[in-house]
Amino acid sequence: MARQPAPGEDALAALETRLDWRFAARAHLVEALRHSSASDGKPGPPDNERLEFLGDRVLGLVVAEHLFARRPPLSESELAQGLNALVNRGACARAARRVDLGAALTLSKSEAQGGGRNKETILGDACEALIAALYLDGGMAPARAFIERFWAEEFAALDAARRDAKSRLQEWAAANKRALRYDIVERSGADHAPNFIIEAIVDGVASARGEGGSKREAEQNAAAILLKEIVDE
Repeated sequence: MARQPAPGEDALAALETRLDWRFAARAHLVEALRHSSASDGKPGPPDNERLEFLGDRVLGLVVAEHLFARRPPLSESELAQGLNALVNRGACARAARRVDLGAALTLSKSEAQGGGRNKETILGDACEALIAALYLDGGMAPARAFIERFWAEEFAALDAARRDAKSRLQEWAAANKRALRYDIVERSGADHAPNFIIEAIVDGVASARGEGGSKREAEQNAAAILLKEIVDE
């Protein structure tokens, strides 16, 4: 495999513009963009694998913080489900495409010609490496800003899935000829700030409890948890 040079100043500057961040240490960015194929197995500048390891942890922390701050609070199982949905190679690759990261990658000539700039594995790993580069260059602020911006569609999709959980559960119950009902387990709090715990029950199959500031919200949360148990896994 022939080596391919690192991206030039114009490509790096263009990426920084899309990121809205100017690197104080460009070496972090260059390393994040360098795929393992670029060295052709020969000694050379470091590739992005070490940064990928760090970036995965930074991404996990920021997403966990985002989920933990949601109102109403998510249960431990909901937090874990949300984290798994948002911190994975597919989500990272989609974020990479939103920022057009592939255009700036350093790949071997054959990898580039083989469509490497759009491969999910390469993009996902490079995105995690980029998050690490932002973190090393400026701390949590630029890393968090990148994640909040380029994961916005992922967060919205997760919200939409939760909002539509009742409809999906009703469709599943009807298709499987099972009765579905929602029972109020507990109502607490003042009239102006109530809190409900509601149990979604599919007769003869399973049940799950959800919590929320309204009956509808609690029902949606219960339905989402139950769906995960009986349909999505």
